[in-house]
Amino acid sequence: MNPEANLAALGLTLPNPPAAAGSYVPTVRTGNLLYCAGTICMIDGKMTHTGQVGKEQTIETGAQSAAICALNTLANIKAAVGSLDRVARIVFVSGFVNAVDGFADSPAVINGASDLFVKVFGDAGKHARAAVAVNGLPKGTTTEIQVVVELKA
Repeated sequence: MNPEANLAALGLTLPNPPAAAGSYVPTVRTGNLLYCAGTICMIDGKMTHTGQVGKEQTIETGAQSAAICALNTLANIKAAVGSLDRVARIVFVSGFVNAVDGFADSPAVINGASDLFVKVFGDAGKHARAAVAVNGLPKGTTTEIQVVVELKA
């Protein structure tokens, strides 16, 4: 599979890699694992989705937000290792959903990111995951994801 060709076939282009917004780096490599810092749904410095699912956002728009987080993560991966072809598999995704109290459909929202990884990497995009509702995220973003990636030797 050619991940970058798959992105193009989906009509998607990677955004510029988001800069770190604090005292951290976007990625850290140890051995063949690449740990990706949390990414939010910001493109070219502008938020695409803000507010809580169940209030300002729906499950569907939340999933769109999560897909944008995944695109930002892919941009950071490419910046770190030069090509998405270096990815052996997506290992783990931690997904956070800014949601109203009692919101129980976080997995449906984070599917936006998970589905994109599978479309880009095929079976290598299938991963273990956590999807958690929270009462707030940086900059009021609707979603945030953190990802662990295995790189090819």
